Amino acid sequence: MARLLIWAVFIFGGITGGILIDLRMFRTLFSSIMFHVASSIIGLVLLRIVMIISRNTGRYLAKYGRNGEIPRLTTNVLVTTGVYGCMRHPMHFGLMFFPLSFALLMGSPSFIFFIAPGEMLLMVVMIKLIEEPEAIRKFGEDYLEYMKKVPMFSLKPECLKLLFKKV
Repeated sequence: MARLLIWAVFIFGGITGGILIDLRMFRTLFSSIMFHVASSIIGLVLLRIVMIISRNTGRYLAKYGRNGEIPRLTTNVLVTTGVYGCMRHPMHFGLMFFPLSFALLMGSPSFIFFIAPGEMLLMVVMIKLIEEPEAIRKFGEDYLEYMKKVPMFSLKPECLKLLFKKV
């Protein structure tokens, strides 16, 4: 529940902050129809990419990260194969671009260039300070070994290709 609240703050805070800043600093760009059309198209494409990555990585976790009857959206098996074999947080990697895709859809220059990148950076910090310690508590030494072998994120083409592989 707390994570959903954080997402709501990211999105609605970004919208509000972006519009307030835009009305003062970027009035010309904020009122440009061409800027809005271009940013909306890019935002839709990026949002589609985010959704595909989230769907694929979520299904992969559901298929390989669960053993027995456990609550939905939880895992009890450390997954180190597929895209999880080349980056530890592929779902977060995709979701990191959600604020930027929403900012592009809104057409807010401040949200696009300042707020969304800040939120993306904050997400990396949250993964490092919250998600990783939770995984260490859950999986112990196995996760520590996994951390030594697999980076948090990877931009290798073969790894990025796995993000789009259907499960």
